[in-house]
Amino acid sequence: MMDMKGFMVFLLMISCNNLEKNMESKQATFGSDLSFLSYHTDVVVLSDSSGGAQIIVIPSMQARVMTSTLTDPDGLSHGWINRELIASGKQLDHFNPYGGEDRFWLGPEGGQFSIFFKKDSEFNLENWYTPSAIDTEPFDLVSRDRSKASFRKSIHLVNYSGTHFDVEVEREIRLLSTKEIASVLGVSPEDSVHVVAFQSDNKIVNSGQDPWTKERGLLSIWILGMFKPSPFTTIVIPFQEDQHKDLGPIVNDTYFGKVPADRLRIGEEVIYFKGDGNYRSKIGLSPQRAEPVLGSYDEVNQVLTLVHYTKPNGSLDYVNSMWEIQEEPFRGDVVNSYNDGPPEPGSKPLGPFYELETSSPAAELEPADSLSHIHRTFHFKGRETQLDKIAISTLGKSIEKIKSAF
Repeated sequence: MMDMKGFMVFLLMISCNNLEKNMESKQATFGSDLSFLSYHTDVVVLSDSSGGAQIIVIPSMQARVMTSTLTDPDGLSHGWINRELIASGKQLDHFNPYGGEDRFWLGPEGGQFSIFFKKDSEFNLENWYTPSAIDTEPFDLVSRDRSKASFRKSIHLVNYSGTHFDVEVEREIRLLSTKEIASVLGVSPEDSVHVVAFQSDNKIVNSGQDPWTKERGLLSIWILGMFKPSPFTTIVIPFQEDQHKDLGPIVNDTYFGKVPADRLRIGEEVIYFKGDGNYRSKIGLSPQRAEPVLGSYDEVNQVLTLVHYTKPNGSLDYVNSMWEIQEEPFRGDVVNSYNDGPPEPGSKPLGPFYELETSSPAAELEPADSLSHIHRTFHFKGRETQLDKIAISTLGKSIEKIKSAF
């Protein structure tokens, strides 16, 4: 039986835990984020037929979906936004982490075909530079209506090996209807569950005169979503079991040094990864292992986030983004998750934030040929008993199992 002293300690622990959760739940509303962004740049606001579910798209920031809401301007804003950097008007040298739930990038990041490192430079943070076309340059707004907007951008890139790429980018952002949500995920949320869902349909065209070949390096479409971290957020990534055939390692957990065991757990057909923004780490899954869905659960706000993407059957050639000269430059990952944190002791994190990322296969394209990649983001908010059906159907695990992973 617990004595009085022990009981008081127990009450203090509960009180501190609840206080921490309450502090985490005090986040910016969609309306306040919209006001802030509108003051600093042009915005495109898209909404569904009800007008409740809304997203903010920023043409000047590569047509990224900056944030979303399930209900109204007073509702929770889901995307991580770097207000300090945006308000400063400054441009950083290496990378401008403005934020956003869906931003357009191109890979590979590392290796002999990298577009982030100059030729013969060492693969370290000091030499890592994000190409301006996917970092600071605007995309052109081509058309828009209430729930959809289209953008275009012409890009020129040079990779680590000296190969030049002329790329035409086409990007369409749109809200998804209730019917489309059910069709994509194979499950319909209850009527009382709030939802916002959107997709980016991304296409790259070889607009140059020469074919893109493996010998000289290839590009891939890379979509990254930046979300608000908390000690109570768990990332969930389903994976394919071996089933009597060797599919290779379950997870690549050595991007920035091996991820500690207390931050990454491999369960039955599911990987759990902390999304707390306190430890810089990254994981990835190969096309043999990855499923076409991944997600996270925010216990404080009771929000289940899912990412669904196009994963062509039989495609194995994905660009390798490891920061090294690679023996297999086209044996990269199709999905990744990044958890931000200080790059070294005593330094500041980029955010903090966590990311859910997906990639297209490597684009081996003749002139005028194209490759497309669709990346969909879903947020569901409701009681945990209501979210269970969606979580089990898509991620294979109940909300309670996700919560108890760490």
